[in-house]
Amino acid sequence: MLAAGTALVGAMATDAWQQARTSAVELARRVHPERVPAVEAEPAEVREEVLTAREADDADAENGLAQDWQRKLQRLVRDHPEPARELRRVPDQELAPLVPHRNGPSGPGTVSTATAGDNSTVIQGRDIRFG
Repeated sequence: MLAAGTALVGAMATDAWQQARTSAVELARRVHPERVPAVEAEPAEVREEVLTAREADDADAENGLAQDWQRKLQRLVRDHPEPARELRRVPDQELAPLVPHRNGPSGPGTVSTATAGDNSTVIQGRDIRFG
């Protein structure tokens, strides 16, 4: 769900934010119809936070927002495994092509895609430590 959370937050800072919002609302409609009003409002709030973070060049704040969405999506998949394929498809096929790579003090943006199968696990990220 790392890619989904990152793509969703990244899309919030671009013209693709309406499509990101629509994808989130459509997913909520299928899984948690009672939560649709909250899901409809939240992307606008997140967009403002992302734009503020980018304006301040605050990568930590933006990463925190992406992590928040990653946790939400992980809980969603844990509680409702059926939308897992959709959660993987939306960031890769709908959102990622709409989000321009960012160039800045930290360098060009990076898009990583991984697929796990047969009970395997993919771990992607920055500063991952084991042990």
